[in-house]
Amino acid sequence: MQRRTAVFRLVSTAAALGAATPWRVARAQVTDLNDAINKAGRQRMLSQRMGKAWLALAHQADTPTARQVLEQSMALFERQLAELKAYAPTSALRDTYVKLEAAWGEHKATLQTASLTADRAAAVLQADAKVLALAHQGTTQYEAASGKPVGHLVNVAGRQRMLSQRMAKFYLAAMLPVDPATATAEIAKARSEFVSATELLRNAPQATPRVRQELALADGQWVFFDAALQRMQGGGSTNRQVAEVFVASENLLSSMDRVTGLYAALAA
Repeated sequence: MQRRTAVFRLVSTAAALGAATPWRVARAQVTDLNDAINKAGRQRMLSQRMGKAWLALAHQADTPTARQVLEQSMALFERQLAELKAYAPTSALRDTYVKLEAAWGEHKATLQTASLTADRAAAVLQADAKVLALAHQGTTQYEAASGKPVGHLVNVAGRQRMLSQRMAKFYLAAMLPVDPATATAEIAKARSEFVSATELLRNAPQATPRVRQELALADGQWVFFDAALQRMQGGGSTNRQVAEVFVASENLLSSMDRVTGLYAALAA
């Protein structure tokens, strides 16, 4: 058991850093509408990734990595929020990001609480739902401003990143437990949407051989992640199950971020 835990910590730290590295070196400002769709969609993902990391801390599962993921995600969310608000080409978009800024301020306070309990977890989930809704609104508005078919594919691919984190977040919520019936239903819904969207991305006329290659790699990560999700009702150590889902979701996120970047580059 000790050996397994040591291996998990090594892999999970590498996965978290691997997933975060492209975002740390990303362009400091929004350069075009495709970049805006990509970053706006990433805000959706970050809303769910922060919740996942907070819940992992509540489980006391691989706490050093979860803390790193939470802090990096919060910093990136704030930076991209400022970029997207500054770039907004219409008053409607600017209004969305003003509202998102206010919702983020409330959510940030819930994430920074020192009380890692099931009661506080419910507040985190409620706050991140508001942030997710507004981040999604901004993404669809940026897609509409683009008006290009590839813009929709960037949006869809970017949403896959969010779904990977949403499934993991609700898994951790159910295991805490926080409203497990709702969490189970949300996982099933997100899983169905993820599988359907993967086929849309794979079969899109704009899909290049490189895109299909990355999607094939993502398929491999999905197998591991889905298997971890399916063990929610099984026996074994709760912390071990939490750790496996955390790592698998980070790996799947990294794969789908590369797919999103490739689609964003097509319309650049």
